[in-house]
Amino acid sequence: MSHGLNPAQHDAVTTLSGPLLVLAGAGTGKTRVVTHRIAELIRHGTPPNRILAVTFTNKAAAEMQQRAAVLLGKRLKLKPEISTFHSLCVRILRRHAPRLGYPAQFAIYDRGDQESLARGALREIKVGDELLRPGDLVNIIGRWKTQRVRPDKAASVAQTDKEHLASMAYRRYQNALKQAGAVDFDDLLLCTEELFEKFADARRAEADRFAHLLVDEYQDTNAVQYRIVKALAQAHRNLCVVGDDDQSIYGWRGAEVTHILRFKHDWPDAKVVRLEDNYRSTAAILGLANKLIQFNSHRHDKTLRPARHGGEKPLILQCPDEAAEAKMVVADIASLLRDGVSEPRDFAILFRTNEQPRPFELELRKAKLPYVLVGGMSFYDRAEVRDILAYLKLLVVPSDEVSLRRIINTPARGIGRKAVEVLIAEAVATGKPLWEVLPRAASLTGMPPAAIESIATFRNLMEKTSQRAKREPLVEVVSGLISHIGYQDEIARIHKDPQDQLTRWATVESVVNTLATYQQREQGGTLSGFLDEITLGDRDNEQDKETQLARNAIALMTLHSAKGLEFPQVYLVGMEEGLLPHRRAVEMEATAIDEERRLCYVGITRAQDRLTISLALGRMKWGKSRPTVPSRFLFEITGQADKAGDQPRPGAPARPPAKARTAAGPHSPTNPPLRRPAGGPTKQPRRPPHA
Repeated sequence: MSHGLNPAQHDAVTTLSGPLLVLAGAGTGKTRVVTHRIAELIRHGTPPNRILAVTFTNKAAAEMQQRAAVLLGKRLKLKPEISTFHSLCVRILRRHAPRLGYPAQFAIYDRGDQESLARGALREIKVGDELLRPGDLVNIIGRWKTQRVRPDKAASVAQTDKEHLASMAYRRYQNALKQAGAVDFDDLLLCTEELFEKFADARRAEADRFAHLLVDEYQDTNAVQYRIVKALAQAHRNLCVVGDDDQSIYGWRGAEVTHILRFKHDWPDAKVVRLEDNYRSTAAILGLANKLIQFNSHRHDKTLRPARHGGEKPLILQCPDEAAEAKMVVADIASLLRDGVSEPRDFAILFRTNEQPRPFELELRKAKLPYVLVGGMSFYDRAEVRDILAYLKLLVVPSDEVSLRRIINTPARGIGRKAVEVLIAEAVATGKPLWEVLPRAASLTGMPPAAIESIATFRNLMEKTSQRAKREPLVEVVSGLISHIGYQDEIARIHKDPQDQLTRWATVESVVNTLATYQQREQGGTLSGFLDEITLGDRDNEQDKETQLARNAIALMTLHSAKGLEFPQVYLVGMEEGLLPHRRAVEMEATAIDEERRLCYVGITRAQDRLTISLALGRMKWGKSRPTVPSRFLFEITGQADKAGDQPRPGAPARPPAKARTAAGPHSPTNPPLRRPAGGPTKQPRRPPHA
């Protein structure tokens, strides 16, 4: 095949017009197909800038852009537009936001900013943290926005006490956002959809920019993204979507697997191409994956075929408790590392919940093995970074009250709490942004005299710096601002440990370095563009994740974080009812179990050479050991689904799965075989499993 593509990949790449659904199973070369298709479109005369490709992470977008450039073998004056959904919506709204009542240079609030606004909204309705925390309010509002529920409709859909309180705070939260000239992540999508609904000329103008639209990871689209795609593709109908319904694991974020399942219904003339040749995992590993996923009844019919035959049989470890499970897994890794064939970076320990890694970290430390807990605190959540970014946001959008309140007295400059309270009271009374109240500080009743001059000096500094940022190199402007405010001295004042000071100052330097990299890459780049890039890029801690995985260390990560990655050796731990599938899913309808099964499938298909699955037969709950029930998925992958029936009486035996290896602990003279999960029998697959 041309370009080294297999027949199915070649078919997807050379179908250049009309609706196309590419069902790309795990490890089947999805990115390869997307990039080859972009290159093929350009070779056949489509101007590069008439191609729009949308995906979900900046890393994926950058990889597509780079691979397409390599395939074409030349530097193009024009480039295809490849970006995330959120970045696409930012560009659209920068052109049209004033029509929706927002400034063209609107700010984008990240999670920390949102929680600050939420805290203020809850304070207004006199609701304390014991009733509804700011983080919970942000989560509820985010869920409503994903479902297209506006503030005026929130009360009618609220079900719990928390949701009724949230419905009262939602309007205040949204008003505060708009008053600050800001949007949150969900607004980027909602506002774009609203723009397309209210202004047909704007929708046509944006759709006419492109002749082809490609959507990666289509199974992860939510209702708003689905409508945006439809609006952009309806006229030319050259829509190619790529994805795998078997890897749809973000329902909790609003993703709807029905979008990929119903693609032929939405576009009746669509061609469907299945990529089923898996180049990642051995036949032994894929046998388990194929057996498992066929228990989901609502899916596209497909089976992964291994390019790598044979392989070591996956192991199932039954351990007395979570401590023994961690010891067993770490001992196995240590043994393999001693052989000298593997490196730490070859191993991943995957778990369902954030509480599970603690015993594994303990054992890894004891064994002196390097590890990294992927997805910890984001670089952009660090206090120093948030401080510097607040200064930069204020330079671009002076009405950004969250940023202003964060840095008005950071570093300390004599504008204390009393002065800020007087300023806020005046802003509320007059209905003006806090920034516009600053020039009147001297005339406000109750303003401490010592703060008046400091407020004027601060405002003057920010105005002058804002003007400099429009005509001078950004790195020089920002470095000068950090020096002028004495931020390094502030770090030394607050943090007494010299090593801690160095680490925190290095963090500030990293922000400036990131700005320098942006400025070198983007000729004519603006401070607003830089803020957009880092705010959007950090939504899923992409940069930190990439940095963490670059270390030669054992990766500990959730199954959700592991999607899109691969490792030679994978340990899928905690395979118990209540963990995988998660307790919440067990208590819900069958579709929730289906998503948990897809999550387990994602975990299995991360493994390239060797897969080990483990479970604890007992776990500590509130200081006491409680018996667990093995996951129904264990029975399914071992061909014993008929045994995963009703919950047996305590101590009643059930045969262990075939080829399981047990691990009795030192205080466990017997190691009982698998017990059945509760919740009724497991559904039989639609067709016989292909093991």
